[in-house]
Amino acid sequence: QVQLVESGGGLVQAGGSLRLSCAASRSFVIQNDMGWYRQAPGKQRELLVFITAAGSTNYADSVKGRFTISRDTAKNTLYLQMNLLKSEETAVYYCNAKGSHSIEGHYDYWGQGTQVTVSS
Repeated sequence: QVQLVESGGGLVQAGGSLRLSCAASRSFVIQNDMGWYRQAPGKQRELLVFITAAGSTNYADSVKGRFTISRDTAKNTLYLQMNLLKSEETAVYYCNAKGSHSIEGHYDYWGQGTQVTVSS
């Protein structure tokens, strides 16, 4: 079983920045497709950005130009740099790893989430 552990959330003023981290217990997930999601109270979970094994990225329009996904394979960690945060972006942020592995088979792993609160 693979564990994903997010950290870096907290309280920030509107216009501020935070960097989220997602540490994986196994290296293969960081090297493959991963994404960042968020879920605000009373709303559905939404995809913010994903990164493929080849390094291609795809951002939601709502965060394009302000959020940046990156990974450090040596540290088995995925990051999300968030700039110019807005109060409406208060939510729980999750990382996800989805794909297939020769031994693990098809997988879909989620972290426990980290709370981001943006004050206006």
